Amino acid sequence: MEITLSKKLLKSIGRANAKYRLINEGDKVLLGLSGGKDSLCLAHALKHIKRHAPFNFEYKAVTVSYGMGEDFSSLIEHCSQNGIPHEVYETNIFEVGREKIRKNSSYCSFFSRMRRGALYSYALKHGYNKVALGHHLDDAAESFFMNFMYNGALRSLPAKYRAKNGLIVIRPLIFVRERQLLSAALKNNFPIIGDEACPSMRFDIKTPFARAEAKKLLRELEEKNNKLFISLKAAFMHIHDDSFLDESRYKIKEE
Repeated sequence: MEITLSKKLLKSIGRANAKYRLINEGDKVLLGLSGGKDSLCLAHALKHIKRHAPFNFEYKAVTVSYGMGEDFSSLIEHCSQNGIPHEVYETNIFEVGREKIRKNSSYCSFFSRMRRGALYSYALKHGYNKVALGHHLDDAAESFFMNFMYNGALRSLPAKYRAKNGLIVIRPLIFVRERQLLSAALKNNFPIIGDEACPSMRFDIKTPFARAEAKKLLRELEEKNNKLFISLKAAFMHIHDDSFLDESRYKIKEE
């Protein structure tokens, strides 16, 4: 079956790449491929960009194994059949988590940081200068509301940033809605890997509520205003930081 991504989806990715210069001539891009709908769509989008872009770059998809016997055979076969360079990177993250996990603790952020650290290590070891993640516009909106409601901060997900280790982290899907990715995954019958590959599911931990609450709130708001995400995307690009209560950002001169 030939994989096809919609023109609207590819156009959104292209706009983000052009605006933020996410992928450039000579880049070596490492994609964190979890096997979920988002990262699988991004893997095929990178393949499309490499085929059609007027510049040359390298990319490779890496799936971080937590070391708990995950079955990635369908994902490996899918990448092989579709010409996506792919490797499973074995780690001991699960054992480390087993030693450090506390009963009734929320450890999703712990495993997320460990997985990101493994990607960074692989990228640095193999000469990649950029790491691509599958976060989309819904993720950015949810992160903004989570920080707003629970952390007392105005913070979201940037399209591009430099990590402390020097790697540039990019999010080519940052203009894409989650429902577009779900539609593409279902249309192309992607071998989606779900929560069964998440090590948190094997511990007695609390289900993360903050993101679920933010997602619920956004869903309710969008039902009342179908232009909500259009406005949110525009707001993320038009920040009047001197209109808040951080005096260090006030643009006035004291006499």
